Amino acid sequence: MTEVHPAGASRDGREAASQFARWLGLAATPTFAIMAVLTAVIGGGPADMLCSGGHWLSPGGMAPMYLLMSAFHSAAWLRLISGRRAGRA
Repeated sequence: MTEVHPAGASRDGREAASQFARWLGLAATPTFAIMAVLTAVIGGGPADMLCSGGHWLSPGGMAPMYLLMSAFHSAAWLRLISGRRAGRA
């Protein structure tokens, strides 16, 4: 399969972009989890009141949304963990 890269893109630049994307994917899960906890503890302010009537456990609340986003972004962590286990075996 032939790779298509922008004109002038060096191998080092592509590698750096790939590493950045990998770390950004790893940062998403804990970031959303922290946002869910903070929203549940501190409250989301007026936006949360509009979305859920002030109840953080309601399906339309901001904290459940952040937890769901955290779960959806956990694939990067699962790949990292499975890669480490495969390396040990």
